[in-house]
This record gives sequence, C-alpha cells and structure tokens, in this order.
Amino acid sequence: MEQITTLEQFNDITSSDKAVIIKFFAGWCPDCTRMDMFIDPIIEEYSQYTWHSINRDDFPELAEKYQVMGIPSLLIFKNGEKLAHLHSANAKSPAQVTEFLDAQV
Repeated sequence: MEQITTLEQFNDITSSDKAVIIKFFAGWCPDCTRMDMFIDPIIEEYSQYTWHSINRDDFPELAEKYQVMGIPSLLIFKNGEKLAHLHSANAKSPAQVTEFLDAQV
C-alpha cells in the first residue's frame, strides 16, 4: 500500500477513473497497526482497487472534508468523488472489511 505524502498526489490518485481505496491512519493508532496485520490478503483479494494510505495527522483538512472522524477508515474514490466510507468502528476485523468491500460490487 503506497503512502500518499502530498495533497497533489491525493488529488491525482482520487481523480482516477478507476476506483481507489484510501486508508486514513495515524502512527499512534493501535487499531491502525492491527489493521496492518490483516490487510495484505484483503488487498490481494480485492486487486480491482488501487490501495493507498494517508496519515490523517499530516492532512487534517482532508480528514475533515471527507468526514474521517475515527481511524483507521477506508474510503473509496472514483473520478474525484467519495463513493463509500468504512468508519473505524466497523473496521476492526478482516470480516468487517471484506463485508464492506463485497457490498460495493
């Protein structure tokens, strides 16, 4: 999962005509670390998406704009528009993440 480090990079990635998933995280977040331990097989299984991550502490204006109140959060974008949002409260297990992704098809 490639980390986004600039606002320009975020805008370029999210404006793609292919659906992309952006994981909002923070270095101090234990649930983010936990997600990192189970996310790799999910990324492989859902390879129709391009996966990226962004540190919400580095981009608080993006977190506010896209209503990322808790982390980790997974947001799906296409053509610059947020299509779906898995909030942190529902992103605690592999089953919750795959259920969210299956609902997007």
